[in-house]
Amino acid sequence: MTKDPGDNPSPEKASQPGAQTSGQGPDPEAIEQHTPTVAELTAELEAARAKADENWDLLLRARAEIENLRRRQAMELEKAHKYALDGFVRELLQVRDSLELGQGAAQGTDADLGKLREGTELTLKLLSDVMAKFGVEPVEPEGQAFNPELHQAMNMQPRADLPPNTVVAVLQKGYTLNGRLVRPALVMVSSAG
Repeated sequence: MTKDPGDNPSPEKASQPGAQTSGQGPDPEAIEQHTPTVAELTAELEAARAKADENWDLLLRARAEIENLRRRQAMELEKAHKYALDGFVRELLQVRDSLELGQGAAQGTDADLGKLREGTELTLKLLSDVMAKFGVEPVEPEGQAFNPELHQAMNMQPRADLPPNTVVAVLQKGYTLNGRLVRPALVMVSSAG
């Protein structure tokens, strides 16, 4: 009769801790050494709960801070939109005051045409200075090549003395705001004569 190799454990297996020997379960002493007590488990659970509560509190604070930042930015953006033209309007009021003074002077019975012209020129210069201060520049292309991005041709004029597609006259000035076209210049363009 031959023995089955599983009937008797080898001496190596029997000497290993926690190894099963002839029908017995794991070594109870080895299990007791690695099993935490109820008090240890409770302490670990409380520590984990405390850490979770701390993280939850941090999350709520971060959310509240983000919401406050969002509200502040929305209010600042609204104010920026609402009062963006504040400085421009303040400067423009000087021009209006000058025009009103000119109009009052023109309605007098002893209006001096020379002074009215001078006042109008000064008011126009004041307006030009205010516009330039805020990045509004005129487009005055007379004598330049026609540029469809800045000019709008109103009609053509046959000219032998100028190359074709040259701006002959500006019927209405165009304007840019910080380099961006606000209104194209209305122009008359030369054609081959």
